Amino acid sequence: MNSLPVIIRRQTGNMNLILIARKSGFVKQFDLQHPLVVGCALVVVLGILGAAFSFGVSLGTRHRGVNPIDQLGNWSADLLKQQSQIEDVRKILQEKVNALAMRVGQMNANVIRLDALGKRLTRMANLEDGEFNFGHPPAQGGSEFMGDGMPAQIPNLTAMVDGLQSELSSRETQLGVLENLILTRELNKQVYPEGKPVLDGWISSYFGRRADPFTGYTATHKGLDFAGPAGTEVMAVAAGLVTWAGDRSGFGMMVEINHGNGLATRYGHNEKLLVKQGDMVRKGQEIALMGSTGRSTGNHLHFEVLKNGVQVDPLRFIGESR
Repeated sequence: MNSLPVIIRRQTGNMNLILIARKSGFVKQFDLQHPLVVGCALVVVLGILGAAFSFGVSLGTRHRGVNPIDQLGNWSADLLKQQSQIEDVRKILQEKVNALAMRVGQMNANVIRLDALGKRLTRMANLEDGEFNFGHPPAQGGSEFMGDGMPAQIPNLTAMVDGLQSELSSRETQLGVLENLILTRELNKQVYPEGKPVLDGWISSYFGRRADPFTGYTATHKGLDFAGPAGTEVMAVAAGLVTWAGDRSGFGMMVEINHGNGLATRYGHNEKLLVKQGDMVRKGQEIALMGSTGRSTGNHLHFEVLKNGVQVDPLRFIGESR
């Protein structure tokens, strides 16, 4: 190929490119401002830039070993995975909050039950009003606040709830034992023979040796006689089970009540019985009307107290002396 010297000559208002062949003397002139020349030049420049961009992208891809489209897909997958992990954490946290709320609800029920039990025990123990006021929280205070405390964290809060629930259960058990003791004491008080079996009447014969009213001979009187008008109400001196209600030799119309702990009472010579065998009676309940049935000289109540089947002096139970 012949060497073509290049001469660029600027004429007035135009810029020309002149190509001259050395051997043949061929001359070719191009107008650099011609639209076709300018378009071709732009195409060449854009081609060079595109090739350079493609080369750079290819070089970067080979350097990283990952396709940009694949990289974008990986980022999307990582984002979805992180969103899934966040959702799992949120669910776990919500489950813990729900469990904690359930525990708090159970503790609230325990507190309500303890309040009711405390009020009942206050009444049973005859404590003064205001000494234990279960309608208001107990007063508390102190000077330990320094402003440098840490807010409660969920693990610590869970441990605090566990400890508080354990203390509430322990207190409930202790109060339950105390209630049983008070109830047992009250029950023992109810079943223990105490007081007079009649409201109206006077003691006409004591427990012990006396002259028999029918024979005049010395005999042992195994009870107390309360004289009074016919029809006087006879009351049980303690709660218990009626083990006899009917006519009995020497006693006439008699009621016998078993109070437990080896104690029993008998009520004889009645005109009318108001209970029957098998009935449960309470302390102070009317059980008969005074009369003069059986071996009797007049209207009166023969009252006996038995300890393990043996008659004992009823005076020590009714709170009187000779």
